Amino acid sequence: QVQLVESGGGLVQAGGSLRLSCAASGIIFSINAMGWYRQAPGKQRELVAAFSSGGSINYGDSVKGRFTISRDNAKNTVYLQMNSLKPEDTAVYYCNADRLCTSYGGSYSCLGYWGQGTQVTVAS
Repeated sequence: QVQLVESGGGLVQAGGSLRLSCAASGIIFSINAMGWYRQAPGKQRELVAAFSSGGSINYGDSVKGRFTISRDNAKNTVYLQMNSLKPEDTAVYYCNADRLCTSYGGSYSCLGYWGQGTQVTVAS
């Protein structure tokens, strides 16, 4: 069964850095794209950074120049390096796998998956 497991969240002072990791595990034939989203209390989930199916990268406007997404396709892992963190970056960060194709119980499927989320708190 497929799981997306995130790690690397925590508490950091403004101006500091954190690196998030997300590893997809299970029987995985292919993943269309992976990325990071975040949701702050009382707000909608928003794009942080994501790879498109063609390999290009999209960043949310508020993180451009500060965050960098990278990936290791062999490990089905995506990373998010977050620098110059601000208190407004405080949120639960979620990993997303778009159209992940897997086999479970003899059934083949291609679906989107979300991780459980990791809390990032930036203190002022």
